[in-house]
Amino acid sequence: MDNLLLRTGEEPEKAEQEMSRRSRRNHTPTFKAKVALAAVRNDKTLAELAKQFDVHPNQITDWKNQLLERAAGVFGETAAKAPPPVDLKALHAKIGELALENDFLEGALTKAGMLSAKR
Repeated sequence: MDNLLLRTGEEPEKAEQEMSRRSRRNHTPTFKAKVALAAVRNDKTLAELAKQFDVHPNQITDWKNQLLERAAGVFGETAAKAPPPVDLKALHAKIGELALENDFLEGALTKAGMLSAKR
């Protein structure tokens, strides 16, 4: 404990807290798949896998469940079909048509005195 105080210049309890913190880690999809497959095989317990891969057992369970839920997609089952492509020319034509109608109606209402000119 004295060594901790000498090295960090902090009190021992505070130094121990600093040492026990672990920064957030980002695991690659390949690593997650490897761990999830090991969990699916049931060769080792979750505690053994957690120790081997240095990951919390709850995280292994989450990855295993995600693998099992999405495994059907590998063999051709799609979750949702892609929406059909949008025809931009038709949409632009419709916008132009509506703008023309708005201009015509605005002019007609202005002439009739039903629309104020301050707009």
